Order: sequence, then structure tokens, then C-alpha cells
Amino acid sequence: MPSRPWRIERQSQDQLSLWRIHNGHAELRVAEQGAQLLSYQRKNEPPLIWLSEEAAYQTGQSVRGGAPICWPWFGDLTRNPAAVQAMHLQPASAPFHGLVRALPWQLEDISGVDEDIKLGFSLAASSLADWPHAVTPRLDITLGERLTLSLSSHNHGALPVALSQALHSYLAVSDIRQVSVHGLEDCPYLDTLEGWDLRQQQGPLRFSGETDRIYQKIPAQLRVHDPLWKRQICLASSGSHSAIVWNPWIDKAQRLSQFAKDAWQRMLCIETANVMDDAISLPAHAQHQLSLSLWTEPLA
Repeated sequence: MPSRPWRIERQSQDQLSLWRIHNGHAELRVAEQGAQLLSYQRKNEPPLIWLSEEAAYQTGQSVRGGAPICWPWFGDLTRNPAAVQAMHLQPASAPFHGLVRALPWQLEDISGVDEDIKLGFSLAASSLADWPHAVTPRLDITLGERLTLSLSSHNHGALPVALSQALHSYLAVSDIRQVSVHGLEDCPYLDTLEGWDLRQQQGPLRFSGETDRIYQKIPAQLRVHDPLWKRQICLASSGSHSAIVWNPWIDKAQRLSQFAKDAWQRMLCIETANVMDDAISLPAHAQHQLSLSLWTEPLA
């Protein structure tokens, strides 16, 4: 019987349990805590997903970098639509980015065809005592020529539920001052650093300072041009019409945990999301899937 062209290894780092998965194309690592993708790198290429050099693998806190899951709300709950806030008994005391980043997820199933492998992670409803609604999340990770993350929400109850969410992906770049994001042209965005003003993107997005923007009505594909690494990172999404673009720049980088003082130069967050006007109203017994595919192409 031929051997499988992919392998899964169980590992541990400090306080966290991890899975290491690799095939003929690439390698990735996933933490049991939060089902958080930690790293992803294709052979003979720079990393595509950024992981902090000062990452801490501690129980109860998200690892800096990778792709944490923000669910069932994104960011500050009190900044979410009223319908999303109403799902929590005390919005003002709710933790940032939801409830699932520090919970243990189960690797529920594994399937593979040739060199492609798909991993399914689930979270028991009993884990979500602070959010008493009959909705459960599931994350599927597919490693093939591309990397695909699919976050599904299934409403098992008889009442509709409102939620916001994001796949908080940290992308690795050569130098943030040299890269540009294409595909956001003419999209409206909220600038959270300028009083949450509503603005419109003019031309490709380039970076010259701290950036924290919530883009709305975005297209299905974005591209990050990285001339120093002579590549573009392609992001294709479905089930989403919003994204958060974030880089802390110099001053804020000094105050962040698990973050080297110069690490702002090497990362860019583009978070595939359902936020603000794009938040989800999930009918009874319905499902919603938020998906992101990542790959690189040569930059002409």
C-alpha cells in the first residue's frame, strides 16, 4: 500500500498542544487552543502567514500571529451592531474578539486526496456557557496548492441569532513600507484611528503610518503586491463583504505583547470578516460559511 503524501504530527510548545501538517507543497502548524493556524509556508518561499518571533504559547491567551478566530463577535462588542450586542447579557464586559480564541477545539475528522489534506475542527456548544445560544462553529482547513480556511456557523435553535466574526490572518511581508493592497479601490471604509469616520479608498492602499480600517463592500479577491519578495499574496473570500486592514506601525508596536519592536515592518493583517453592515443574521436551523483561500503568484 503506498504511503500517504502528507503527514500529521502531534507536538507541544510550552503550554500548548499543536498539530504539524505537511505535504509536498507546504507545511503548517495549528494550535489546539482556538484552532488557531500558527504558521504556513510553502517550499522554497518566504512564509505566507506571519508568526511573531516573541510569540508566547500560554493557556488562555491567543498567540500573536497566525490566524486567530474571532467569533461570535469581532473586536469591541460595544462597537458592533445592536443586534450582535443583544446576543450577550453584558456587552460592556465582553472580551475583545469573542469567546473561542482561548478554548480547546477538537480535531474531528481528517480526509485526503493525493497531496491535499482537509482537517475539521469543532467546538462543543457546552464550551460556550457565556453565550447561551444554540449556535456552534466549525473550522475546516484544507492544505493543497492553496491554503483554505472555512469557518462555519450552524444555528441549531428555533430563533435567529446575530453574530460578527473574522479570520484574523497575519500576512508575512518583506517590508510594509514597500507593499500595496490592490482590490480595495473605491471601497468605503471606517477609519478607527480618525473618529470612525466613513471614507472611500482612493487607488491602491499603501502604508506610511499606523493603519486600522474596516472596509465594506469589498470584492471577492484582494492582492498584496510585495516587490522585494517579487510576489503577490492573493486572498479569495466567500461569505464575506468586509475586511479589516491593520498594521500597528512604530509607536503602537512598542506597547503590544508578544511583539518585537521592529516587527511592524514584517506583517500586515487583512482579516476576512462579517462586521458592521456585513454582520450575519443567522435564521433558525441555518448555516453560514466564511471562507478564505490564500496563495502566492509571481509579481511581474
